[in-house]
Amino acid sequence: MKIQLIRNAALWLEYGGITFLVDPMLSEQEANPPIPNSPNARRNPLVPLPGPVQQWLAPDAVLVTHLHQDHWDEAAVSLLPHELPVLCQDGDEGTLSAQGFGHVSVVEDHAAKNFRGVTLKRTGGRHGTGEIGELMGKVSGFVFRAEGEPVLYVAGDTIWCDEVKVALDEHKPEVIIVNAGGAQFLTGGHITMNEQDIIELCRYAPEASVIAVHMEAINHCLVTREQLAARLEQEGLLGRVKIPADGEWC
Repeated sequence: MKIQLIRNAALWLEYGGITFLVDPMLSEQEANPPIPNSPNARRNPLVPLPGPVQQWLAPDAVLVTHLHQDHWDEAAVSLLPHELPVLCQDGDEGTLSAQGFGHVSVVEDHAAKNFRGVTLKRTGGRHGTGEIGELMGKVSGFVFRAEGEPVLYVAGDTIWCDEVKVALDEHKPEVIIVNAGGAQFLTGGHITMNEQDIIELCRYAPEASVIAVHMEAINHCLVTREQLAARLEQEGLLGRVKIPADGEWC
């Protein structure tokens, strides 16, 4: 398995002989307005892609965890070939098909989907708590399995919650990719994992390696790589968590 963090939650995943493009946000730097009701007015994405976009346009499949703009943007819709297989959560397939993608498949939580020898299952999550969590809508993580590969859990846009614990208990992943950054609005709590969430996850799954992404690319993601690393070091967990730079391979 090889994983490249492109930017934010966008990943290039080489797994079981298959290449997956996960949550592509392919817009140019500052092409989009700031997330509303945020503590600053910086335009998104905050940073450029770490290389020419063409290198990420020919995966074997695209996996979209949910349809928020920082995971699936207009640039991805226009740039990616519409004949590519697209894998998604239940409820998003209609939008993806309406955008012109002709090979859209839903990944369920109750039955594994086989894609060319790689099996995938959906997991749940909570994109925040209370009213904000409800407004953020349905989100998903996905677990990958293939012969000769570690079990991989892409947790998606979620905080530390019972749904994540269930996924850890059921699938016992060896590698976990978490969307960090502690994204937050002016009101309510955080909607992606913050430092404490990642600490709790590491303690709950002590045998797993963790990769923290989704930082320093969107204006309401307030936890930086440096802040996360400092807190993990205080807790003696920095050796368990990889915090890749944009463009870096794991």
